[in-house]
Amino acid sequence: MKLTRTNLTNGLNSFFVTALVVAILALFLMPFLYMVLTSLKTTEQISIIGGPIWPAAPATMDYNGKNIEMYSVPLANCEGEDPDTTESKDLGIVTKGRQESVYVDPDNVERGEFVCKGAWRTLERPWKFSPTWSNYSEVWESINFPRLVWNTFYYAVMSGIGTVISCTLVAYGFARFRFPGRDFLFVLLISTIFLPGFVTVIPTYTFFQSIGWVGTWLPLIVPAFFANAYNVFLLRQYFLTLPRELDEAAMMDGAGPFRVLWSIILPQSYPALMAVTVFHIVFAWNDYFGPLIYLSTSRENWPISIALSTFNGIYGSRPQLIQAGSLMALIAPLLLFLAAQRFFIQGIVITGVDK
Repeated sequence: MKLTRTNLTNGLNSFFVTALVVAILALFLMPFLYMVLTSLKTTEQISIIGGPIWPAAPATMDYNGKNIEMYSVPLANCEGEDPDTTESKDLGIVTKGRQESVYVDPDNVERGEFVCKGAWRTLERPWKFSPTWSNYSEVWESINFPRLVWNTFYYAVMSGIGTVISCTLVAYGFARFRFPGRDFLFVLLISTIFLPGFVTVIPTYTFFQSIGWVGTWLPLIVPAFFANAYNVFLLRQYFLTLPRELDEAAMMDGAGPFRVLWSIILPQSYPALMAVTVFHIVFAWNDYFGPLIYLSTSRENWPISIALSTFNGIYGSRPQLIQAGSLMALIAPLLLFLAAQRFFIQGIVITGVDK
């Protein structure tokens, strides 16, 4: 009996935890679902009062060469029907009236026109799923989407390569080498995390302008080859979890520091490297402030973040296009995360484990 109660309690706990997680996930995904549904609507569908949240159009039918509206009518109010019935049916309205209107049955047009009592304005309208896929093609052509994707891809990949290489080397030095002031330098590096980025905007912009880099990709890509505290800390913590005995065994076979890094450390660090790669690519893909400062005068080099901001200002009266463009920009990092999810999560979890 005690075992049964324990199993029942564990089952209820699991159920409530699962239900809570599902509820939180549903709330988290609601904005994304709204984006998808809105991107498939037309301006008319968005402006319909009382319309459904999904892309829908009022149901209609063809009758005598005309496209007439349809309403959900209680059959008890219609002539020739059982007055005690509680069923409703979608009927096409031929003539509208205040107290009664003329309808036609789309499933039995041969019956002809008949009268149903009641104000037609109080009736509910049936809706049909009517997505507008052309919104995506319109965005694709309006802002030269392929060019924007290429610019963003170039920025993310080139700066990602620099970030992975530089942060790996710096993290390897802090994790494996002993030298005077190592701990102090590492603390100094980590302290830069607390330095607001906007504090250095003016001096860095002035420097890059003085050497003629403003208007090019160089201010955005070159700094990535000088590491950053976030990724260095992530990789260092991961490297510390790897046994030093492997390094010593490789050194006994004549391997130098770079050989140890290439043959011993990196093959075992795919999860952490993948986490750093995903982090940086998503950051670069969504980066708005950096390209806005350094590429504002070079329109042909704009990434998708800057172009979408301009696009939103032009098409503010057509929110379906704005949502379609945002969703198209979101697809690439979403696919990257899904593809690298296993390595990404593994890298985050293992990095938090102390040696």
